[in-house]
Amino acid sequence: EKVGVDAISMDGFECAGHPGEDDVPNLVLLPAAANVIKIPMIASGGFADARGLVAALALGCEGVNMGTRFMATKEAPIHQNVKEKIVSSDERNTALILRTMRNTSRVYGNSVALKAIEMEGEGKTIKEIGPFVAKGKVVYETGDLEHGIWSAGTCMGLINDIPTCKELVERIVGEAEAMIRGKLAQAVAA
Repeated sequence: EKVGVDAISMDGFECAGHPGEDDVPNLVLLPAAANVIKIPMIASGGFADARGLVAALALGCEGVNMGTRFMATKEAPIHQNVKEKIVSSDERNTALILRTMRNTSRVYGNSVALKAIEMEGEGKTIKEIGPFVAKGKVVYETGDLEHGIWSAGTCMGLINDIPTCKELVERIVGEAEAMIRGKLAQAVAA
C-alpha cells in the first residue's frame, strides 16, 4: 500500500489486519521487494523494538511501521483493557480469520475470532460472518475484549510495557544506534 508519493509500506505475514494471502514473512518479503522496488520502503508487520528496526534496515528498508506496538502506548486512543491485554499476550495469541474467503485478517484470538473460524469451517458466507465480526470498534471504546474482533499482530510477544510515544521512539532509536555501533560493528571488525 502507498504511504506517500515517494515511499511504499510492505506488510509481512506477521502483521495485524490484512497479511495477504501468500503467508510470506518479512525476512523473505523485504529483501525480495528491495531487489525490485526503487523507492524507499517502510517495513510493517512484527516490528516492536530496536532489534526489528535494525533488521528492517538490514533487509533494505528505511524504517518501520508499528501498529500494534503503538496501540500499547499512553497516547493511543483505545481502552486501557486493550493495551493491557496486548502487554499480557504473546506471539501465539492471534487468529487468522476469513482465510477461506481469501480476505485473511490477523486479529486477537478471542472467542469471537474462534467462532468466526468455526463458522468458516461450517461453510458460512461472508454475509453471515461479516455482521458477527464487525463489532470491533466497541472493543476499543469500552474495553470489552470479547465484544468483537480487534486487530493485533504477532509482535505482542515483544511488548512488555505501555510507555509514552516519545519514550518508545527514543528507546527504540537509542537501542538501535547502540546495537549498530556495538554488537554489529564488533561483528564486522572481527
